[in-house]
Amino acid sequence: MEGSVSTTVARYIDRAYDLLSSLSTAEALSRVAVVGEVVRAGVLVPLLKVAVVLCLTMSVMLVIEKLSMAIVALYVKVFRRTPEKIYKWVPLSQDLELGSLSHPMVYQISIGAVCKLAWPHDRLIIQVLDDSTDLSIRELVQEECHKWSNKGRRIHYISRDNRNGYKAGAMKEAMDLDYVKKCDYVAIFDADHEPPTDFLLRTIPFLMHNPDIALVQARWKFVNANECIMTRIQEMSLNYHFKMEQQSGSSTMAFFGFNGTAGVWRIQAINEAEGWKERTTVEDMDLAVRATLQGWKFVYLGDLKVKSELPSSYKAYRYQQHRWSCGPANLFKKMTIDIIMAKKVSLPKKLFLLYSFFFARRIIAHNVTFFFYCIVIPFSSFFPEVIIPKWGVFYIPTVITILNSIGTPRSLHLIVIWIFFENVMSLHRCKAVFIGLFEAGRVNEWVVTEKLGKALKTKQVSTAAKRSSNKFWQRFLFLELGMAVVLLICACYNFIYRSNQYFIFILPLSLAFFLMGFGFVGTHIPAAK
Repeated sequence: MEGSVSTTVARYIDRAYDLLSSLSTAEALSRVAVVGEVVRAGVLVPLLKVAVVLCLTMSVMLVIEKLSMAIVALYVKVFRRTPEKIYKWVPLSQDLELGSLSHPMVYQISIGAVCKLAWPHDRLIIQVLDDSTDLSIRELVQEECHKWSNKGRRIHYISRDNRNGYKAGAMKEAMDLDYVKKCDYVAIFDADHEPPTDFLLRTIPFLMHNPDIALVQARWKFVNANECIMTRIQEMSLNYHFKMEQQSGSSTMAFFGFNGTAGVWRIQAINEAEGWKERTTVEDMDLAVRATLQGWKFVYLGDLKVKSELPSSYKAYRYQQHRWSCGPANLFKKMTIDIIMAKKVSLPKKLFLLYSFFFARRIIAHNVTFFFYCIVIPFSSFFPEVIIPKWGVFYIPTVITILNSIGTPRSLHLIVIWIFFENVMSLHRCKAVFIGLFEAGRVNEWVVTEKLGKALKTKQVSTAAKRSSNKFWQRFLFLELGMAVVLLICACYNFIYRSNQYFIFILPLSLAFFLMGFGFVGTHIPAAK
C-alpha cells in the first residue's frame, strides 16, 4: 500500500516538473500574473473591503464613546458637580477630648513625602515595600526609613527575598501583618509619587462619612513633563485619561480603574473583594473590578494632584505600554463571566464594564488605531476598488484628536506629533492586546518602568551622548523599521498612481516609524559600566 502511494506521488511530481519545464519564461510569468490577479480579485480585495467596514464600525463606536465621556466631563465642569456636592464630606476637626483618636487609623505604602502628611503621627502607619534586588538601593532606603523613625514616625521597612507576584505579591504580604489589621484605610503611593500634605485630610472624610465608598483616587501631576517631546505627548494622553475617562466613570457609574497609586482604599472593601491577586499584570484594575462587583463605589478627585514622574526613555515607555495594554485585555478575558453573573451590580453597570470600560477602551481603541491607520489606509493605495469614505478617513480622526488634545491646551501645537507618535505606539499596544487575549508568551511579563529621577539626571544624562555613540546599533528597533519601510512603499505608490493623496498622511507616518525605530525619541539612559 505504501509503495503504491509513493509511486503515485512521484508520478505527479514528475508530471508537474515536465509541465513547468515545457513552459517558457514568458508563459510562466503570464500564468503567475493570471493567478495573482485571481487571488487579488477573489481574496485580497474582498478581505480589504471587509477590513474597511470593520474599521469604520470600530471608529464610530470609539468616537461615540469618547464623545459621551467628553459630554459628562463638560457637564461636571460647567455645573461644578464636584464629589463634595454629591457625597457627604465634612472636614476633620480636632476633638479636645478624643485627641488624635478622632482621626481613623491609616497606613501608607511609600516614603519621604508621606512622612510629612498632615495627620496625627500616632494614627498613621507607614510601610515601605522594597522589592529591589540591588543591595545598595536597599541600604539607602533603610537609612531613609531609620531617619524618619528617629523623628517619631511609625515607619516599617519591608523587603522580600523574591519578587513573586510582583506588586500584588508585595501588597498581599504587607496587608497580612497584624498591625495592619488595626487600620481602617490604606493609602498607596508608588516610590516616584509625592502627595500634597493635605492628601489624607481631603480624601479620608469621603470614606468616613460614606460607608459605600471603597476608593478615593487623586489625579497625577507630572513633574518632568517638559523633559522631552515624548514626555509632553505622554502628558497629553494621561491628562485625557484623568480628565475624561476617570471623571466620567466616577460621575456616572461611580467606577473607574484604580491607577495603582495616589489613592486611598477602605480595607474592608479590599477584603470583601478577596484581596490582591497575582493573575495579571494589572493587579490594581483587577482589584477595582472585583470591588465594584461587590457593590462598592469609587470617587475621583480631579482637583487633588499628586506629583509623579513620566518615563522619558522610549524603551521604558514601550514596556509600560505593553503592561498597560496586555493586562486589561487579559483581565477582560478572565472576568467577563464574573461580570455577567455578578448579583450585586445593576445591568447598566455590567454593560458599562463590559462594553465601555473593557471592550471599547481597551480592545477597540488599540485595534482600530493600528489596523485602520497603519494597515488598511496605507494598503488601500494598491487597490483602487477599495473606497474609504471621507468621513472615516478625515472627520472621525479629527474629532478623536480634538477630544484627546483639549485636556492639555498648552500642548495643542504638538498635536500633529502626538498623532504620529500614538500611531507608532498602537503597533505595540495592539500586539499586547492579542497577547493578553490569547495568553501568549509575554502575558505575565512585568518590567519595572525605568525613570530617570533627579540623581540620574544630574550625574549620568550629561554623558549619555558620549557613551551611547559606541553602541548606537543597540538603539535600532527592527519592528518599527520594518513598518517604516512598508509604509514608505505604500506612500510612494500612492503618490505615483493614486489621486486620493493618502501619501500626505502615510509618508510622515513612515518617517515617525523610522525616527522611533532608529531610537531618536526620548532620553537615552546610559548603560552602567
